[in-house]
Amino acid sequence: MKSIRDLLGEHLLFRDFHPDLLELMAGCGHNVHFEAGEQILTEGAPASEFYLIRSGKASVGVTVPNRGTVLIETLGPDEVIGVSWPFPPYRWEFSSTAIDPTSAIAMDAECLRSKCDQEPVLGYQVFKSFARLMRDRLQATRLQLLDLYGNHAG
Repeated sequence: MKSIRDLLGEHLLFRDFHPDLLELMAGCGHNVHFEAGEQILTEGAPASEFYLIRSGKASVGVTVPNRGTVLIETLGPDEVIGVSWPFPPYRWEFSSTAIDPTSAIAMDAECLRSKCDQEPVLGYQVFKSFARLMRDRLQATRLQLLDLYGNHAG
């Protein structure tokens, strides 16, 4: 059976981290499993954990008045559910639900924030990884918007 440190090192987000940093982070993580249809994140709730997907799929959506939850994206293995955890007021901006049975590493946000504050090298690496993740998600959103609103000749 693989350790949390080993699993962190296999995940795309942390694959390039030094083993000592993975070891430091491992104390903040544990394995979780969600059944299809199970709520993972609830918009507006405290951002107490984020999830590194190992298998399965999850939807990410946002509540729109008079429409309910609108799907923003679908995430799968090697992706991350929950990017609000590093930013005050530490509340989820989106909701997430398991589409398929989904296994993930749950990372305790307060624990990791504390370790990042105590160990600047870890903090720099984690935030650099999350900045890259957020850049990629913003680019994907931009492409979706271009597809939705762009180039509709009449």
